[in-house]
Amino acid sequence: MTQDEMIKLAKQAGFERLGVYAQFGDDWVGFTEELEAFAKLVAQHEREACANVCEDYGRSEEMQAIGNDFAEQIRAKGQA
Repeated sequence: MTQDEMIKLAKQAGFERLGVYAQFGDDWVGFTEELEAFAKLVAQHEREACANVCEDYGRSEEMQAIGNDFAEQIRAKGQA
């Protein structure tokens, strides 16, 4: 995951940037709710990346079916 992707997820989770104040640089502020939301978003992002790798697995129809099944199982972990 790139730094830009992490920043996007942090913003989405509700973290606030303190960079408007020179003495704080590029620091971010978040509390328990934001941290929990960020962790969930990162996990979701990583599950999707793994699922995409599985979907691209194999050249035969049988191997693609197995990869698609793995992708579905990975995505389902986020629903639990």
